[in-house]
Amino acid sequence: MTLPIPAIDLREGKVVRLFKGDYAQQTTFAFEPEALAARYADEGATWLHVVDLDGARSGHFENLSTIAGVASSGRLRVQAGGGIRDEEGVRRLLDAGVERVVVGSVAIRDPEAVAAWIGRYGAERIVLALDTRFRDGLWKLPSAGWTADEVHTLDDLVPWYEAAGARHLLCTDIDRDGTMSGPNLALYRHLASLAPGLDVQASGGVKSLTDVTDLALQGVAGIILGRSLLEGAFALPEAIATAEKANATC
Repeated sequence: MTLPIPAIDLREGKVVRLFKGDYAQQTTFAFEPEALAARYADEGATWLHVVDLDGARSGHFENLSTIAGVASSGRLRVQAGGGIRDEEGVRRLLDAGVERVVVGSVAIRDPEAVAAWIGRYGAERIVLALDTRFRDGLWKLPSAGWTADEVHTLDDLVPWYEAAGARHLLCTDIDRDGTMSGPNLALYRHLASLAPGLDVQASGGVKSLTDVTDLALQGVAGIILGRSLLEGAFALPEAIATAEKANATC
């Protein structure tokens, strides 16, 4: 079953979107985060994806109070990340009411530590965020808010994490992120072949209900919806109904 998941990216407490992960190409939206989360709950969302963009770059939580406010409402199950560098960060998000902690840079730089967290907290509480861009014939894995390429590649880490007991993988094609140019279906086919046991959340480029259908038919577990909802390309109830229809045909 494929589940559309609305996303809220935070910077200085405001709802924003970046273009291809570039902090210099930011669009700020006139929504209060908690009010937007409540609207998504009213529209049928069950999960919300929240990213602390300040924390993703600095390595320190800078929007934790906002994340905690959204989670404490109890209306949505929240997965959140940005700034997780150690186990204390995992605990702080869980203590703030987040149900799943999204780990990005540290999942690339220190897989052994993250595998230990999966063992300690359970595979349902950790989401790997292996955001990627295709360069020189490889799916490379930038970190620190997508500002630095790491040694590991997507093909290195995805099978390794599946073998280590991971369950949830969120993967963004950075070149599609915030562009509304369509998702990279080939990337998600590639992930399905690399690690068929992982529940993959697709992110980046979704612009239409046709994209929602295509991703659902691809068999992804979740579709992260950011700019497409914020700019009104379609409404969340439409995305949910479209995914349900596609799910029924699988």
